Amino acid sequence: MKGLENGLSRREFLSNTSKASLAVGLVGTGILSACSGEVKGDGKALLATSFTQTPLAYDYTALAPHIDAMTMEIHYTKHAAGYAKNLADAIAEEKVDTNKPLEEALAEVSKYTTKMRNNGGGHYNHELFWKVMAPNAGGKPTGELAAAIDSSFGSYDEFVSQFDTAAKTRFGSGWAWLVVGADKKLAVGSTPNQDNPLMDVSDFKGTPLLGLDVWEHAYYLNYQNKRPDYVAAFWNVINWNTVAERFAAASM
Repeated sequence: MKGLENGLSRREFLSNTSKASLAVGLVGTGILSACSGEVKGDGKALLATSFTQTPLAYDYTALAPHIDAMTMEIHYTKHAAGYAKNLADAIAEEKVDTNKPLEEALAEVSKYTTKMRNNGGGHYNHELFWKVMAPNAGGKPTGELAAAIDSSFGSYDEFVSQFDTAAKTRFGSGWAWLVVGADKKLAVGSTPNQDNPLMDVSDFKGTPLLGLDVWEHAYYLNYQNKRPDYVAAFWNVINWNTVAERFAAASM
């Protein structure tokens, strides 16, 4: 059993999850989301994000050698757990309505403090990050997602090139994204710090399908300053089944 840091035990995680209420609704970006607890229901519920940190679906060692075990453990138990804890504090301090989905709070994050913006974004981004990776994954997308990539970018190779560029050229810390826009077209872009395309303050908007963390803590132990090597390795762990499911839900 993995040890969970920052005062959050596995028992507490499971307790929080079991007690959380499910609130589902359409938000400003057009996605159907739940504010907390286990996500159930039709395909669009796959886009829901809990307010609390969920256990990893795989071991810290599972993505090696592309992402090493120590990086995964520190990233999950220190960085991501810290965002979840600080988000809970911000929710209490700012009286955020947790009967509404997390995505709705992010869609109007400009009304909240920097603490809410940073930690709400950091929590959402990491919860997505763990889900779009898997052991024995990688390869290429198929089906409707593959067709949409070809339609939006001209080819899969061109999509990879644009995504790589977004990740490698994001100055300082941030994220690279594949999103579905309001026009139902796919687009690639990046955001600084822990911002994401759901936020009303973001210049790049859409429903996230795939996100890559390019903060140094995500790769420095294994890749040092070689961010391009880390970005290249990411393609070996992408869970295209999850990305395709998110695409189908966001396209409804």
